[in-house]
Amino acid sequence: MLIRAAGPDEAFRKSCREELTVRPSEVGERRTAVAERDGRVVGFTTVDGRPPEGAVGTVFVDLSALGQGIGRALFTHALATARDAGFTRLTIDADPNAEPFCRAMGAVRIGGTPSGSVPGRMLPLLSVTL
Repeated sequence: MLIRAAGPDEAFRKSCREELTVRPSEVGERRTAVAERDGRVVGFTTVDGRPPEGAVGTVFVDLSALGQGIGRALFTHALATARDAGFTRLTIDADPNAEPFCRAMGAVRIGGTPSGSVPGRMLPLLSVTL
């Protein structure tokens, strides 16, 4: 799942917390990268799966850091990481609010996928070819 920022309210964030948690044991396997500012984490991304096809598992940018290029840097880093690992295509289960951002980064919509956190919620399914 890709989300550009925290959900609109605490109830939404709680419903997504388990699905979006990256455990210490998963950091290497999920090709995790972190964005920091002044010693504080302001975003992170993961690239999941095995080449040749995988997924941008997560892109998260803290609300306080939106509009500062962090999402673009993380997304670009995820694509470079995937390319270097031998991936040729990544899918993205995008938060609906993040779809315009993903499309601006070169992703195309290929369908929809059910949310793993919120029953009945559909997410845009996007793809990016590397």
